[in-house]
Amino acid sequence: MKYYITTPIFYPNSSPHIGTAYTTVAADALARYHRLQGNQVYFLTGTDENAQKIVRTAEANNTDTKSYVDGVVERFKDLWRALDISNDDFIRTTEERHQKVVQQIFTKLYEQGDIYKSEYSGWYCTPCETFWMENKLNEGKCPNADCGRDVELLKEESYFFRLSKYQGALLDYINTHSDFIQPVSRRNEMVKFIEGGLEDLCVSRTTFQWGIKVPFDPKHVVYVWLDALINYISALGYPDGENYKNYWPADVHIMGKDIVRFHAIIWPIILMAIDVPLPKVIYGHGWYLTKDGGKISKSRGNVQDSFALIQRYGSDAIRYFLLREMQVGTDGTYSEDNVVERLNSDLANDFGNFISRSLAMVVKFRDGIVPPSGQEQALELELKALSTEVKKAVDKSLRKCDPASALEEIWRFVARCNKYVDETAPWSLAKQEDQRERLDTVLYTFVECIRIMAILTAPFMPGIPSKICGLLGKDERLIKWEEADQWGILEEGIKVQKGEPLFPRIDMTEYLTPEETKTVDEKQNAPIESLEMPVLGFEPIKEEISIDEFAKIDLRVGKVVSAEKVEKTDKLMKLEVEIAGEVRTIVSGIAKHYSAEDLINQYVVVVANLKPTKLRGITSQGMILAASQGEVLEVLTVNKRLPGGARVK
Repeated sequence: MKYYITTPIFYPNSSPHIGTAYTTVAADALARYHRLQGNQVYFLTGTDENAQKIVRTAEANNTDTKSYVDGVVERFKDLWRALDISNDDFIRTTEERHQKVVQQIFTKLYEQGDIYKSEYSGWYCTPCETFWMENKLNEGKCPNADCGRDVELLKEESYFFRLSKYQGALLDYINTHSDFIQPVSRRNEMVKFIEGGLEDLCVSRTTFQWGIKVPFDPKHVVYVWLDALINYISALGYPDGENYKNYWPADVHIMGKDIVRFHAIIWPIILMAIDVPLPKVIYGHGWYLTKDGGKISKSRGNVQDSFALIQRYGSDAIRYFLLREMQVGTDGTYSEDNVVERLNSDLANDFGNFISRSLAMVVKFRDGIVPPSGQEQALELELKALSTEVKKAVDKSLRKCDPASALEEIWRFVARCNKYVDETAPWSLAKQEDQRERLDTVLYTFVECIRIMAILTAPFMPGIPSKICGLLGKDERLIKWEEADQWGILEEGIKVQKGEPLFPRIDMTEYLTPEETKTVDEKQNAPIESLEMPVLGFEPIKEEISIDEFAKIDLRVGKVVSAEKVEKTDKLMKLEVEIAGEVRTIVSGIAKHYSAEDLINQYVVVVANLKPTKLRGITSQGMILAASQGEVLEVLTVNKRLPGGARVK
């Protein structure tokens, strides 16, 4: 199978930002998915450099246009490398291979009467590279919802492309090819726009000379949209190149919703006019918006430095956030708080913690050697069935260009794997000699689940498979898409290691600005009176200690896996608490306030580095934190999304 996917070509008028990155990361995930399926993939991205706004930006930076563009293009390429983008080609519209094809197509359209010369008088928006009729303006400004900037009245000799001639043919095509424009909301917008009537398109300019010359009239340069859109076939070597013969028509053009109109109307009509098959799918995703609802864009001045984010959190983490947050047909919301919350919750707690504690138990109970699987029970059969269900759902979502739904399905499997750990309680099985075979089956299942997770997440987080394969003592040939729902692939006897956490939890305070740090310090150092808490009846606060003294106390989250009252005592409760795969016995004086049933499966806070002590002949390895006043006592618990072993700071 051949698979050809493209991003739009981006304006190199300034460095790329996080909103720009989404399109390319989404295309990359789809390209990687199809490669894993064994398809021959061609993934194209690039830059659109022949535009008036590029000239003006270069002038504003006191440099010549070519030198300015070359520098910005390198920033795009650097970002794609930093995000592990696997594009097969990078097209620049200033390249000779592109210019030749544009001139060839322009000439052909002119000779067959689809391009004609006339005079244009209209309102032009330079940032949008769009002409507008006066009745379309919004209070005299650009009517584009994301622009609203000033327009200028232009009057010049121009060449025009007969869009109106193909209006009926395009509508017929859209109506008979329901998947051509996706999602449905974009399709409906385009149908409504076309039904409102298409005007012929101005396709040349004479007021500046930066661009591709009209071959038979060199005082004209080809106007941006006829030039830019042709990149999708010029990169393939249209009309005789082997790549063109192999890969066209494109399987997916993916882009932001603001340029769907050009791709769903102008581009198909150009192709119809030169008798070239239309692309199979034009997909318009939403925008990333800030918390206040504004689009992230360079013109708004609210962009986030993509390189800083990648350096701070890692490429895989940023890719995951971008792909998970953007739901089909809607806009995504970006803030760094959202990034940290998503990464801590999904990657550190759910994904990374399962891998860490599972491998830790293989190391602890079997010296890191994967044991043979014994008789499977209902829990293992349920996991097998779920992996098949999830893989089918992921396949379906990615065929619809929906990475967010695919990741949601994968995390359904991740959540079930975490629940499997709790249900099987290997720490309890390890204490029972007659459960040795059952423990072996559970540990083997852990490692198989990790292998399946590595395969399912490979298109989205390409750095993960090599890391997981390293922990499993295997190479990346282990990652085969067809084996994402097959079990028993890993051979027994391989040696695994726990390794470092794949996704350590992020402490956001490390990245606060000085002003934000000051605000936090003021809150932390507020006098007790400001808390409006009555002091009478409370124990006096003990003498002050330094932060270094406090740092010696290691507080960890622990999951209570069993509890029982200590015989012949009123207060003591014996608890088995799991902390990062290790089960500790802790004796706590809380029996008057809690029954065993109240505590099992609760996540409590434990002083983990307290020296062991014996209480009633039982060695207690830690202390459970609780708050008390008078006869009232309450154990400190935390949200279950924080796994056993998480640090309390």
